[in-house]
Amino acid sequence: ASLLPRWRGAAPIQRAIINGDKKTGISIMKIREKLDSGPILNVREIKLDNKSTHGEIEKKLSIIGAELLIETLNNIEKGNLDSLEQDASKATYAKKINKDETKINWNLNADKVVSHINGLSPNPGAWFRYENERFKVLRAKKTSLKGKSGVVVDEQLTVGCQTDSIQILEIQRAGKNKQTIKDFLLGKKISKDTILS
Repeated sequence: ASLLPRWRGAAPIQRAIINGDKKTGISIMKIREKLDSGPILNVREIKLDNKSTHGEIEKKLSIIGAELLIETLNNIEKGNLDSLEQDASKATYAKKINKDETKINWNLNADKVVSHINGLSPNPGAWFRYENERFKVLRAKKTSLKGKSGVVVDEQLTVGCQTDSIQILEIQRAGKNKQTIKDFLLGKKISKDTILS
């Protein structure tokens, strides 16, 4: 689920979104011993934007991938399919998501924080800690409000980043269902000037 040779490896969709890539896609390739290095038989691209989440893109690519695989197999059977060697000098690697990198780093700029949240949504989920409880952020958007990194800047759970801020739109407490921020704030108040870790 990547545009090879970019993002070879275990977590290509997450890495593309976290990195702020503008596109991703499906590559059908021949298998070689070296990781995701075989000649490309077929490719399909899709656009990414700052609202694309891992879960949504994974579903979309699974459908595209199934269709593309059938198309590729039919072309192989008819004998009218060329392959294209990958340019190894352009290869990047999508290492498996490590638990240590799921915690939100408020010292990044707001665009990077939103990309991090989107790339890990819904699972494993980007998270912050408040009152010794972990909260997964499933959806957020950048805002132009200013504030210190990791500090809540309003009553709508907008949090300051290195530059600008993010407004949390969808959140999930440990062991609970996901909630819109409006519903969440009815039951759990996180006030302005609170510091999130």
